[in-house]
Amino acid sequence: MTDVTAIRAAAPGVPATARLLAEAARAVDAPDLVLAVSRDGVRTVHTGGSAEPGPVPRDRLAYELGSASKPYAGLLLARLVAQGRVRYEDRAADLLAPGFPVHPAVRRITLRHLVTHTSGLPGLPADFYPQAVPRWSTDPYGGYPADRVVRSFLRARPRHRPGTRWRYSNFAVSVLGHTLAAATGTPWEVLLHQQILAPLGLEATRVRPGPDGTDAVGHRRDGTPVPALDTGGFTAAGAVRATPLDLLTFLEAHVGGAEPMDPSLAGPLVEVRRPVLRRGRRHAHTHTLTWFHHPSPYGPVLFHAGATLGQQAFLGFRPGSGLAVAATATRRVHRADTFVATAYGLLTETP
Repeated sequence: MTDVTAIRAAAPGVPATARLLAEAARAVDAPDLVLAVSRDGVRTVHTGGSAEPGPVPRDRLAYELGSASKPYAGLLLARLVAQGRVRYEDRAADLLAPGFPVHPAVRRITLRHLVTHTSGLPGLPADFYPQAVPRWSTDPYGGYPADRVVRSFLRARPRHRPGTRWRYSNFAVSVLGHTLAAATGTPWEVLLHQQILAPLGLEATRVRPGPDGTDAVGHRRDGTPVPALDTGGFTAAGAVRATPLDLLTFLEAHVGGAEPMDPSLAGPLVEVRRPVLRRGRRHAHTHTLTWFHHPSPYGPVLFHAGATLGQQAFLGFRPGSGLAVAATATRRVHRADTFVATAYGLLTETP
């Protein structure tokens, strides 16, 4: 399938960026692929893939972000803290179920622990797998609703003392979402829209499938289509869907240098860029409240990737250099997959 390159503004360097994206796209095999770059607000978007284009342009389809939804949860938490509605050190169990008897380690888990993957909770609840395995390739999360996520948290026995070890956890970020909803008396979906999506002008971003024909269709490795993802009670950890153009808008707000549409978001956007912990051998891995933070030849990069049953997404930006990269693809991740490496290379190796 012939790739199509769309350039949203004439500016020095745009043709070179278009060539760079076209070359990068050749390394990725997917039915639908979008590589999008913003440099100081000037956007270059490359669309392609092995499938026939549909009536809706690929860069205007909503793609499942999977774990790349977590930066939205982190920014929401930072904004609620800035508003004084919650504190990072608030204990999740106290907000979710005041007075409910929980394990002492659970009692110590704070909102900061949940969002930074230092709560001691496992990646998913222990009782998640028996109900998920029979439909692992079609709907593993749909049978595990919100109230069950909350109950599992309140009955949990963390493996490590909160705040002592980093372990990536969809369970923890999902609990964060339910805790913020309980603390504000507002459903997660409404809270996210009111506090983040609407203020940033993200009109094509949502947490549920849209009207027919407006969502990208995921595929297994063999090209078989898969149904839209139902995240069940794990909404905050992986339910966001967005168009590549909306992803660029989200990232451009983080890059800095321009006042966000809602000035009250300026502080939270700075907050989520600030490194807060280090982990791994020789403490080589740095994290902010919600982004992975790596060095590059052109300065620090912040990024997050995500995958669902049949789609992948990558979000990243370089503060201070005006560069943002958003990438989406509609093929399930596999061992030899090149999608994340290609997108990461665009972020770290583009001058």
